[in-house]
Amino acid sequence: MKALVILGEQKVAVVEREKPQPKAGEILLHIKYVGFCGSDLNTFLGKNPMVKLPVIPGHEIGAEIVAVTDGVPENFQPGMHCTVNPYTNCGNCPSCRNGRPNACQFNQTLGVQRDGAMCEYIAVPWQKVIVSDEISTRDFALVEPMSVGFHAVSRGAVNDLDTVMVIGCGMIGVGAIARAVVRGAEVIAVDMDDEKLELAKRLGAKHTINSKTEDVHQRLAEITHGTGPDVVIEAVGAPATYQLAINEVAFTGRVVCIGYAKTDIAFETKYFVMKEMDIRGSRNAMPEDFRAVMKYMKQTNLNVETFISGIYPPEQALDALTKWAENPGKVFRILISF
Repeated sequence: MKALVILGEQKVAVVEREKPQPKAGEILLHIKYVGFCGSDLNTFLGKNPMVKLPVIPGHEIGAEIVAVTDGVPENFQPGMHCTVNPYTNCGNCPSCRNGRPNACQFNQTLGVQRDGAMCEYIAVPWQKVIVSDEISTRDFALVEPMSVGFHAVSRGAVNDLDTVMVIGCGMIGVGAIARAVVRGAEVIAVDMDDEKLELAKRLGAKHTINSKTEDVHQRLAEITHGTGPDVVIEAVGAPATYQLAINEVAFTGRVVCIGYAKTDIAFETKYFVMKEMDIRGSRNAMPEDFRAVMKYMKQTNLNVETFISGIYPPEQALDALTKWAENPGKVFRILISF
């Protein structure tokens, strides 16, 4: 079968790999679409410390069931559209024992700590397969990244009384915006790109701030009458945005961190105590987050094509990654089609 492999820094190849043979309890999937995640871009650029090269990237999956094996429940049938929960969990670490397997200490995500799904076929345990014939295989490739944003909103315990600021309106950020709006919160979207802010408005954000051209502190003071947002979701992973989140969140507010900063960050730690703030990490997503995204996709009239910056065959992946690296702010999701 055909597979896409990241060999090293800015080195990509399409290779032939043996088609997997599913074992008992596994489902064989024909991969139709796979999204490139920011972690895949960092792998391509040699900036992902968690990956071991060479690696097949990809964990944002839209697929079709090809075959089922002994031990697979009857509700999984060939021809069904599906996505995959791409994380592993050990069942024994503190996270797993506390009912939060998304943050398993020994997690191995497809395409990061193990080979991913940018190939024609994969075999996975049936427990990791999520099916629905109401969602296309293309749209299924958008479920996992949106679910990460949905999970961040859950970590922030967002409710209809909250004002929520989402910093970064990429794919994960727009997932956070969509979920916060569904929960009835007043949402403030912050980004440096007007096109992304316009999409945030269409998703229901009441306010938008272009942090490149506007004074964020002043605009927040106007919007929140000087109190600051109750919840700040950081979906960028830069020192400036982490500091912005800490500095601007309301007293007794919650800061939810999704983005990985690549350098150390200096904070005004007095705010930690003075505001008695909660600082919460948010990693991956739970099965209920996947289900919530799927429900959202079915019930809204949003044209999800808006999220897709381009669809390419694997042979053009190098060009797609290179263009993304040159102008990362303009890309939502790049899909590779098999």
